[in-house]
Amino acid sequence: MRLTILGGGGFRVPLVHGALLDDRAEGRVTHVTLYDLDAGRLSAIARVLAEQAAGYPDAPEVSVTTDLDEALAGTDFVFSAIRVGGLEGRAADERVALAQGVLGQETVGAGGIAYGLRTLPVVDHIAQRVAALAPDAWFINFTNPAGLVTEAMARRLGDRVIGICDSPVGLGRRVARALGAPRPEEAVLDYVGLNHLGWLRGLRIGGRDELPRLLADRELLGSFEEGKLFGPEWIQSLGAVPNEYLHYYYFNRETVRAYQEADLTRGAFLRDQQARFYDRMRDPAAPALRTWDATRAEREATYMSENREAAGAGERDDASLTESGGYEKVALALMRAIARDEPTTLILNVRNRGTLSVLDADAVIEVPCLVDAGGAHPVAVSPLPAHATGLVCSVKAVEREAMAAAASGSRAAAVKAFALHPLVDSVGVARRLVDEYRAVHPGLAYLT
Repeated sequence: MRLTILGGGGFRVPLVHGALLDDRAEGRVTHVTLYDLDAGRLSAIARVLAEQAAGYPDAPEVSVTTDLDEALAGTDFVFSAIRVGGLEGRAADERVALAQGVLGQETVGAGGIAYGLRTLPVVDHIAQRVAALAPDAWFINFTNPAGLVTEAMARRLGDRVIGICDSPVGLGRRVARALGAPRPEEAVLDYVGLNHLGWLRGLRIGGRDELPRLLADRELLGSFEEGKLFGPEWIQSLGAVPNEYLHYYYFNRETVRAYQEADLTRGAFLRDQQARFYDRMRDPAAPALRTWDATRAEREATYMSENREAAGAGERDDASLTESGGYEKVALALMRAIARDEPTTLILNVRNRGTLSVLDADAVIEVPCLVDAGGAHPVAVSPLPAHATGLVCSVKAVEREAMAAAASGSRAAAVKAFALHPLVDSVGVARRLVDEYRAVHPGLAYLT
């Protein structure tokens, strides 16, 4: 089976490769094509993968290319983790938003909209090339903002594009471990929302929903990452455990202030950190895998550090670092289920198809899905409470305006997308954001 990775020079590609190396089953991936615009980054990551594969006599063959059509031809699966504008673009998204007093995070608020607006034209072109060159391939999207990008690509690829995210799985495993589950990965999750905007409403262990026991115990609630981040009292008020990204909504002022006071924003930190890694990889004598491992450890330890500072949650503990969902594992499980027709249930970003009655059929949502050779099929879920429904509908409306702006090139539609977002509190701010983002991002010059 052939896999193409778009953004193949990206720092986290070795995580996907590592998961493939551990897959010993029949029908496994035997060839990986890395595609990237930057040949230097491709070379660096290829070196890491070569060292990773040492000791695996049947490791997948790896090839690299800067030609998109060459990468797509004949592939069975496409995994996309591109970053339009690079980490410099992410740092600029944060900087421009914070100067206006609003959030610049890459998937939430003003930063997420800016990132989406410069990414949508690129992924639309990619979708067209996939449809022309690999119409039978399955497209696994990890490119952020994942829900927005998946919905935009589905307009050309239909249900053959599926979005993935590891945060719901990581949340479920941390909660299951707090509840004493012997095998946290086997807990059955009742989770629903949009990407980076969802709630865990139930968690079944051995057929019994144990979430009420968690919600009744403040000590248990404070024992895992989300409990420390949101506080037991607020989680009890919600009656559900929110995805960690909802901290940007529920504690917006505190988080914006923490970002403004930080020496470096997250994007700027990663920009500088990864620049050091890729610079080091220019030395042919540099130990590629060891250098990558050290850089990754620092990256994981500082994840969402501003949010934890705003919440007074302290440093991430070892359990939090090891209980991530592992997006590479989600991607591998998805490919296995489709390619081998081995039904499984995964939380994915797929078209609604009536699952949430407040949204239309084509709206991409994040819910548990039954996955088999026919793709991902959302399972029935109970309605969201009013406060969650309002937030989901509001953010979905913003996504739709962003898609309209990308399709038409309309500055007015882009302003509307920013202005309607719950974390942007002024039409005047929205107008200034559009003008400032156009000034710093050549990829937004199409907005007129």
